[in-house]
Amino acid sequence: MTSRLLALISALSVAAPLRAQVQQPSVNVTAGSRYDRTGVGDTSIFSPLDLPTPNQFRAGSGAPGAKYWQNRADYDIKASLDTSSKTLTGSLRLRYTNNSPDTLRFVWMQMEQNAFTDKSLNSFIFPQDSRFGARGFEGGDVIDRFVQLVGARQVAVGRRPNETVMKVDLAEPLAPGRTATFDIAWHFLIPEHGADRMGREGSLYELAQWYPRLNVYDDLRGWNTEPYLGQGEFYLEYGNFTVDITVPSGYIVASTGSLLNAKDVLTSAEISRLARAAISATPVSIVTLDELKSGAARPRATGTLTWKFAAKDVRDVAWAAAPDYLWDASSWKGILTQAYYRPSAIDPWKDAADQARMSIDEYSTRWYKYPWPQMSAVEGPISGMEYPMLVMEAKSNDKYDLYNVVTHEIGHNWFPMLVGSNERVHMWQDEGFNTFINTFSEARRYPEKGDQMQRALGERGYVEGAMKANLDGPVDVMPDRINPQLLGLSAYVKPSVALQLLRQEVLGPAAFDDAFRTYIERWKYKHPTPADFYRTMEDVGGRRLDWFWREWFIENPHFDQAIDSVVTAPAPNGGQSVSVLYGNRARGVLPVHARFTFSDGSVENYDYPAEVWSTNTTHYLRRYTFNGKTLTRIELDPDKRLPDTDRSNNVWDTAPAGLKP
Repeated sequence: MTSRLLALISALSVAAPLRAQVQQPSVNVTAGSRYDRTGVGDTSIFSPLDLPTPNQFRAGSGAPGAKYWQNRADYDIKASLDTSSKTLTGSLRLRYTNNSPDTLRFVWMQMEQNAFTDKSLNSFIFPQDSRFGARGFEGGDVIDRFVQLVGARQVAVGRRPNETVMKVDLAEPLAPGRTATFDIAWHFLIPEHGADRMGREGSLYELAQWYPRLNVYDDLRGWNTEPYLGQGEFYLEYGNFTVDITVPSGYIVASTGSLLNAKDVLTSAEISRLARAAISATPVSIVTLDELKSGAARPRATGTLTWKFAAKDVRDVAWAAAPDYLWDASSWKGILTQAYYRPSAIDPWKDAADQARMSIDEYSTRWYKYPWPQMSAVEGPISGMEYPMLVMEAKSNDKYDLYNVVTHEIGHNWFPMLVGSNERVHMWQDEGFNTFINTFSEARRYPEKGDQMQRALGERGYVEGAMKANLDGPVDVMPDRINPQLLGLSAYVKPSVALQLLRQEVLGPAAFDDAFRTYIERWKYKHPTPADFYRTMEDVGGRRLDWFWREWFIENPHFDQAIDSVVTAPAPNGGQSVSVLYGNRARGVLPVHARFTFSDGSVENYDYPAEVWSTNTTHYLRRYTFNGKTLTRIELDPDKRLPDTDRSNNVWDTAPAGLKP
């Protein structure tokens, strides 16, 4: 025999007596049969998460790799609004820079107005009268010109429309480091209800998804060509924009970017007021109600005016226009915060400019400084939608309701406008993160409605109720596949609850905040994936969290901790010995918070991290010795810091039935 075989036999002979001492489960099998129970890998909630292999583009730390790249799209756009025909006509010059290591022979364009064409995919998936439905509107992008500039030549390129995207064959291959330039002209009929992302109401227009845009080509999937259906949002490249918007002279325009030609479109009084607002912590009325009524709000009453805006390092442009917009503005550390609203929305919109200012202050101070020169909140029919430097909200019922929407949409300028995740695939990576940071902002503005912890408790209660009713599902699901009735739960509240638990119960606020800020800093103006987020939080937070990501974002386990048994016995010197078997009756694991109450009325709290379940996910045994005390009660999670689908098994006490506290 070889020495290795002898060693193996020796090891088995030593192990045999040990195995005999371990009670084996009894199995009813047919006489003479044998079942081999070996061969199953680690299926525990704690097993290592199967994340993409780190590479030169995305590091194992969660940071961008040494050779991380992303492409760039710069736009010069001219648009004209025809209010009589309700049509937008536009032209643009697009410069697309290929920073990838690949030579591209075609590009994909987003033509999102095609969601409103006859027999679109949107019309088949979402009911016509639903929030994201087309509501029977017939529209769509009409291309009037599409050429590529090659030197001094204009070359017509082959195009193949495919629902809300369009393949464009390049006139010549686009090598790494090179730029392709296109001239495009188009027009479309503006929908009244643009899948709750844009639209019009009377003389008011909110324009978004309004120009042909480049799809993202990235290191993960090449071209990202998921269709625009309405429920799923956007994934876009960064670039610089200039935008010229021609509207009837009576209109006031709010847009992404900074206004370049105030002297052409504003009165001298309005220009002076804007200058005051730029250094004012309190709102200044730029356009007043009296001026709207008298006609003095506009430099002239006939013809058209062209408003010019410019924006740097943004991923999109949106705008709104109305002839009866009141306009307020204030500033925070040089950032102009503005509100545009109709007279019918004065109450509560008179607070909106200040609400925008506080939102910018809160998110900048707590997480990362707002990087752009202005923020505009515009009132209109859209119930809540976000774009760079511009957010859309409806009239709202009161100041509390308005702030919840204003601060939510402004928060999106961090996720995903600054941290440019793929909303069309991982909606939670912007909506959930934003819902989480909103709890701090809402509590700061209106503490009488609850502090941040109370707001987080309310969200946990909502998720816990959904778990009890088995209405919840995995978070990391493409948004267009989520039941619209459960979208708020899956993409907004459940991931917010997860982040709150990670902050308060797992990492602690100091470690979480450090890691979360680092994630923003690492991925500003870039395209992070969930794995990049997971790895950054572990890298900076200092803790392996495979179990947490699995249970909160990838799988859909529930949570049910229990006190399975308590054994008490006298201890030396008149003390008491207590053994507690804590139970975990669902796949999900969480920390253990136990409150012990004694006969003298004193209380002791015991807290254990979730990793205590790592070797046995169903039971955890602890032994205690108390001197001069008698235990009368144990309660798990008495402050409701954790979700738990059955709290009836969380208490053990010695009081007779009917006398329990």
